[in-house]
Order: sequence, then structure tokens, then C-alpha cells
Amino acid sequence: MSAIHPSYVIGAVVLAMLCIVSGDAAAKLLGEAGYPQTFVAWTRFSVALVIVLPFCGISRAEVPLLWKPQIILRGVLIACAISCILMALKSEPMANVFGGFFIGPIVAYGLAVFMLGERVSVMRSLLLGLSFLGVLIVVRPGFGMTVGMGFAMMAGCLHGSYLVATRWLAGGYRPQFLLLSQLAVGAICLAPFALASLPNITGTHVALLLWSAMGSALGNLILVVLSRTTPANVIAPLIYSQLLVAVVMGIIVFGDYPDIISVLGLCIIAGAGVTSLYFARKEGQ
Repeated sequence: MSAIHPSYVIGAVVLAMLCIVSGDAAAKLLGEAGYPQTFVAWTRFSVALVIVLPFCGISRAEVPLLWKPQIILRGVLIACAISCILMALKSEPMANVFGGFFIGPIVAYGLAVFMLGERVSVMRSLLLGLSFLGVLIVVRPGFGMTVGMGFAMMAGCLHGSYLVATRWLAGGYRPQFLLLSQLAVGAICLAPFALASLPNITGTHVALLLWSAMGSALGNLILVVLSRTTPANVIAPLIYSQLLVAVVMGIIVFGDYPDIISVLGLCIIAGAGVTSLYFARKEGQ
């Protein structure tokens, strides 16, 4: 699997998912309060950039690296992914959104094999196919699929591509630089959309804006650090822990209980992901 102890990898990814989902919950609350999703997405990048810059730092030699096409591409991927998932959260329960979002690990696995040359496993490929069936059960294309769930699946595809891009670049850059670069690219790309729909910010929502930004930034920093030593197709199955976090948080914060069909799909997705992790460890990746 990697030189790092498996329990550390599992714990780190679960912590990353907790940070990211809680940040999305804060963003959903802001959306329900009338804040435009483009503005919330922009503040997630810009506020996090301002807060983490003193701790991460950037050298004069690293500044030109911000304009490298691969760095910009990675930043655009995560900016678009977050924008799409915020659009989905506007109208859909958190559990369902993350169910559709979990097409991402399937995309990451496939791209890691074909673009990074990572090892193919027949059993894990079959299990990811099973998880895709779970995604279809949650999304229900052709059976009342909503626009929101379409945004959720688009976010998953973009995030899966982002994970592989991170693995591709992780060996050549500091984790702190990769975090700063995605925040800077996201803030610049989303600025025109955010400035076109500026809301009146009230004091009660400042904390939510800050947590939306920091939850996402911290979670993604953890994933960047892991990507330096752990293959993308090993991290991908662990991302399924995000489902449980999303279900629990959706119930506690929003009172959204998934229906029986969605629960079935979520269980298939999670079960296939955990089993896929078992085979990844068994194969020594």
C-alpha cells in the first residue's frame, strides 16, 4: 500500500472528510440564508488563502510556478468541483449529493491507471463498477433525476480528476504550495462571478463563511500530504468515509433522512469502497 501505517492513512482521510463535509454544511446553511453559491465558493478560496498564507508561505522562486499550466489546471478542477457541489447542496439533501459525488473515486481510479500507470486490479475494478451501480441508485437517472443531482455527479467527475492531478504533481512541489496554488487559482477564477452577485454580509454569517473556507482548506491539505506517499487509487476508496459523515451531518444539522432507495445505494457504494480497500492492502499497493 505505502510506507505509512494503514491505520494512519485511514484516520487521516476520515479527518479530511470530516473537515470537508462540515465546510460544505456551513456552505449549505449560507445558501439557505440566501447567499449566492458563486459568492460562497469564492469566499471559500479567498478567505482560506488569506488565512493559510502566513503559515504556508511562498518563496520568490515558487511565484513563477503559479502560472504553470498543470498548476492552473489543478486549481480550475477543484474550483469547478466545489462550485458544482455547492449548486447541488442548494436543493438536495447532503447524503444524496455525496452519493452522486461518489462517481469521483471511480473516475480517479480509471485516470490513475491510464494516466499515471498505477496497477490494475480486476477485483477492485469490479467493485468500483458495483459502487457505480450504487451511484446510479442514488441519482436515479431517468427516474426523477434532478438538476441538483446532475451537479453532484459533475462535481464528482471533476474531483476525481483533481485527485489524480494532485498525485501527479505531489512529488514535485511542497504540499503547502499545492494548497496555496489551488486557493489562488480558485479565488481568481471565481472572482468575476462572485463580484457580480455580492450579498449583504451579516455578522451572524461570518463564522459560517470562515468555517466553509477553513474546513475545505484543511481537508484538502491533508489529502495533499497523503498523496506524496500514497497512490491515488488507494486513497480513492477511503474517500467513501465521506458518505457516513454526510449522512450523519445531514441528519443532525438539517434533519434530512435519506429514503430507503437512497440508503440502499449508499450502502452499496460504501460496501464496495471498503472491500476495494481490503484488496488494495492485500495486493500490497
